[in-house]
Amino acid sequence: MVSTLRPAAALLAVVTFLPPAVAADATEVQQIRQEMDQLRSSFDARMQALERRLSALQPAAAAPSSAPPPATLPMRPEPTATAVPASASAFNPSISLILAGTYSHLSNDPSSYRLQGFIPGGGDAGPGTRGFSLGESELTFAASIDPQYSGRLTMSVTGDNQVSVEEALFERQGLFDGGNLKGGRFLSSIGYLNSQHAHTWDFVDAPLAYQAFFGGPMKTDGLQLRWLAPTERFVELAAELGAGNTFPGSVGGRNGAGSLALIGHVGDDWGESSSWRAGLSFLATRASDRRYDDVDAAGATVTNSFSGNSRTWVLDGIWKWAPGGNATQTNFKLQGEFMQRTEDGTLSHDLAGAGASGGYRSTQSGGYVQAVYQFMPMWRAGLRYDRLDSGTVRNGLVDSGGASAADFLLLQAARPTRTSLMLDYTPSEFSRFRLQLASDRSNPAAATDQQLYLQYIMSLGAHGAHSF
Repeated sequence: MVSTLRPAAALLAVVTFLPPAVAADATEVQQIRQEMDQLRSSFDARMQALERRLSALQPAAAAPSSAPPPATLPMRPEPTATAVPASASAFNPSISLILAGTYSHLSNDPSSYRLQGFIPGGGDAGPGTRGFSLGESELTFAASIDPQYSGRLTMSVTGDNQVSVEEALFERQGLFDGGNLKGGRFLSSIGYLNSQHAHTWDFVDAPLAYQAFFGGPMKTDGLQLRWLAPTERFVELAAELGAGNTFPGSVGGRNGAGSLALIGHVGDDWGESSSWRAGLSFLATRASDRRYDDVDAAGATVTNSFSGNSRTWVLDGIWKWAPGGNATQTNFKLQGEFMQRTEDGTLSHDLAGAGASGGYRSTQSGGYVQAVYQFMPMWRAGLRYDRLDSGTVRNGLVDSGGASAADFLLLQAARPTRTSLMLDYTPSEFSRFRLQLASDRSNPAAATDQQLYLQYIMSLGAHGAHSF
């Protein structure tokens, strides 16, 4: 197009500024004018053709756009796929790094910590270590694979130099109208908090219910199919099939899926200043020789094992308020989750010693409620209350007299509670400093653990929008 413009401009300039001394006769002038008209017509036709080509290409290039949903639909989850790369350099992944660290002052020795009444799930249970420690740092790579698929890898590095794969997944947007497919390793969408990375939490640690029922945030190796209904009100349904090799399941060397999760969420705006979301989730998995250490009546450490079915229900809800929908000055958030788990199978005692087995069934529950208030720009305060109930437990070994209740110290009935208060300062969306105080009564046999945490969280590089 540029090559077409240059001759046209030159010709116009020559004709326009011809001196009178070289002016042609009337016939020659008329011929020049006709040639100019033809040139203008050719130029206009060329421009119209290029405009039609551009209009035809723009919808195809904009189809996989990663622009976030409009502000009037805060309940809609942000798509993760990005636009079609325009050059080879566009295939370079976006990289983000989360740096976190904590100073902890604990009145009780953390090595003696136990969540009374519940079979330990390992993972992130417990208050952590005393003194200064490097928290969990996260390194994430994310990019579009092609117009339909995107991928993400998140590696976590703990303070004791343990490296693990937090997430390694692909996503297929637009599988069908409102449908999204996810595969690989990902944080399960069960409940509310589980799908969020630790650096987005409002408190330093996970609620006690997550520690007791999932051993910390639950990861799934498998597939997730999610459907967002084309309705004015936010309605989302999802199903997950997984290997079932993370607590409360365990590796069993079986073919097929070892866990099934069904998830439903609904939400909407409430006036111009509030929005809400509620959900119900169900997780079914199977444990095969899920081992844990306990202390028997003689004070000796023994290894026990549970095999059987585990089923967990999760009810979650959140309400957010900001004046006029503007959360930059002040805002308030109230959220909570309630969980109930039933396990039915066989409990084996003292595997390395005498070894004995009997039937086992338990129904246990727990949850938390928390409120966070931003009272001025960059400053927030929050309060959280955790409560668990070890519920009813039928232990066949104890009922038959093969063992005594004192041989299962961890399973003795209890109702652990914890109260946490936090204050944080966020200079920008890339940095946060937090103070948290907690009174932890997880072990009734020990004194209340008075806990103080100082935490920093730093975000480097590209970082996607957080979920509602």
